[in-house]
Amino acid sequence: MNDKTSENMDLVSLETRVDELIRTVDNLKSENNALRSQTEHLVNERSSLIEKTEQARSRIESMITRLRAMETRS
Repeated sequence: MNDKTSENMDLVSLETRVDELIRTVDNLKSENNALRSQTEHLVNERSSLIEKTEQARSRIESMITRLRAMETRS
């Protein structure tokens, strides 16, 4: 095998590896975007659940206060 053929094989091998790396980077970017979107959705869902929990707690505390007030009147 001469030097020219060896260089061509090295270049083809390098080109193949670079193409694989480009595909890997593209896949990772896509996965990263999906994970960011999922994280944003989960953060919004968590915020909504916290708000609903606080509303429920407030209503329960209000009911307890009213029940205690009714109890003391009796």
